[in-house]
Amino acid sequence: MSCSLTLSPTHSCSSLSRASSLIRLKRIVRGTEQLRAAEAEGKLLRLPAGDGGALVFRTTPEAPVSCALEIARELKNHPELCVRMGIHSGPVNEITDLNEQANIAGAGINMAQRVMDCGDNGHILLSKRVADDLAQYPRWRSFLHDLGECEVKHGVRIDVVNFYGDGIGNPKVPKRFHILQKHRAPIRWAAIAAVVMAAALLAFQFARTRKPATAELPEQTAPIAAQDKSLAVLPFENLSSDKENAFFAQGFRMKLSPRCRESAGSALFHEHPPRATAALPKICPRSRGSYT
Repeated sequence: MSCSLTLSPTHSCSSLSRASSLIRLKRIVRGTEQLRAAEAEGKLLRLPAGDGGALVFRTTPEAPVSCALEIARELKNHPELCVRMGIHSGPVNEITDLNEQANIAGAGINMAQRVMDCGDNGHILLSKRVADDLAQYPRWRSFLHDLGECEVKHGVRIDVVNFYGDGIGNPKVPKRFHILQKHRAPIRWAAIAAVVMAAALLAFQFARTRKPATAELPEQTAPIAAQDKSLAVLPFENLSSDKENAFFAQGFRMKLSPRCRESAGSALFHEHPPRATAALPKICPRSRGSYT
């Protein structure tokens, strides 16, 4: 696994020609201690890349970051140069091109180029993978500032971290992220509107399903009111002078009572006349028009 550093002049703050900018930038890069140390160990690959160049370190994840810091410090003495840098850790292969010249290629170098393209003047941008590696070292943690996703070539989105601190790097949010946020704002509001509309439809549907249940309540209470009606049968009293007729009064009650029991909800009282008559005012109001 190699760690690649890509850098390129932006030409937005300089009146120098492209060739002059590259010459001065190469001189600064060659003077860094990290480059010389990796080159002495045979663990450095260099490659021209677009308007700038690419450095592939096969040492530690800190090497390209330390090299970028050295370059950024020296650039303070050259305000005529505006440079942006990108760093990524990934596979890089050594190849031979059609001209029989040694070259390098691979996802590592391509991703470093895309990370760099997300930045502006003075930015040192890292891929999320490099930032996670550096986060293991306490001295680098204060330099790591997450920017979120950046859309690059072919619509690919990558997580980018801004590296700055102690007067090194550019603390401003790159312009490309501002553009991406503007595009996301209408989408975000459209999503919120869709959620609100869905909630309103659910509430309306819930209200509709609740209406039949409330409408059935009076129908359910109607039988209950009917069940309140009852029939109370009181004992019969012989009012004739012939005491033998008491037999007929008792027989008539015994004949009527079984038939009343067959009627649902009827209440039968088999008490002596004085007690049953005294209970009559309490029976009638409770029966709500029941028959006695």
